[in-house]
Amino acid sequence: MSTPMPRPRTLLAMGRDTASRIVDDDVRARLDRVADVVPGIVADDFSRPETAAALGETEVLLTGWGCAPLDATVIDRAPRLRAIVHTAGSVKPFVTDACWDRGISVSSAAWANALPVAEYTVAAVLMSNKRMLHFRDALRAQRARTDWYEGYSDVGNYRRTIGVIGASRIGRRVIELLRPYDLTVRLYDPYLPADEADALGVRAVGLDELCATSDVVSVHAPELPTTRRMLDRRRLALMRDGATLINTARGSLIDTKALVEELVTGRLHAVLDVTDPDPLTPDSPLFDLPNVLLTPHIAGSMGTEMRRMADSAVDELARYAAGLPFAHPVLRDELDRAA
Repeated sequence: MSTPMPRPRTLLAMGRDTASRIVDDDVRARLDRVADVVPGIVADDFSRPETAAALGETEVLLTGWGCAPLDATVIDRAPRLRAIVHTAGSVKPFVTDACWDRGISVSSAAWANALPVAEYTVAAVLMSNKRMLHFRDALRAQRARTDWYEGYSDVGNYRRTIGVIGASRIGRRVIELLRPYDLTVRLYDPYLPADEADALGVRAVGLDELCATSDVVSVHAPELPTTRRMLDRRRLALMRDGATLINTARGSLIDTKALVEELVTGRLHAVLDVTDPDPLTPDSPLFDLPNVLLTPHIAGSMGTEMRRMADSAVDELARYAAGLPFAHPVLRDELDRAA
């Protein structure tokens, strides 16, 4: 008779709204099979007495959006803590040096959150090259069929050049999803060895060349001091007339004022799921420009896609309980270049 797998004492540490979206009844049933979850507590504030008491017996933190920082004070209250399993992407907002110094293992569902972002991006690439927003508005205005082929020789996806900024999880997935199409993909990533670009089937180029030669530029770089406003006024001016800029990464990577100036002229198009500032001020021209598709940070997991992240986290908990290494570990020395 086999010995039952031990169930590590696990505390949910996330915003209460996040918990209600991530841990539905099905996920909770799976979770209870692999973990001994502290009942009745969602730790959105580690200073509460009931949370502090629960920390003392916790071996694994199951974290999510809204998790408070795990600083030295919190870590000192959790002498049995051995692992953090994150149900979302970046752990930077709450995993501190105190966690790494303790030797706590960290896992993230960033791979799962990357998938819908890449899918959104590919849809935006294909839609942008077909000028769907333009034709929608023209059809609404004219209310009649006309010769849509006249004057639109530059519309379409055949042999277009797509510039991907950043060989991140999302950037690599975008490249993979674009392979079936008759597109040329160029990549900028200063940390990527040339042989890896070859393996991805793309041509590595400098950022200026990518901006100047791409019909669509898609941003997938992390938010770092060195990437702030990497697409500045000069680089935006390098972009081809009629080119599209897609940003699903962070708004701070683009000089918003310079981008607005370009978009107001109609020279460029943009698909923006993130902005700087975020949220925009109500009087921002980005809300009303016909050459801008503005969405409220929906490219990442939402709705049914939240379940993929939850399933990933439960799978990681099961691996931990079985004494196996995480399938999706977060490593301290990689965080400097991660989103």
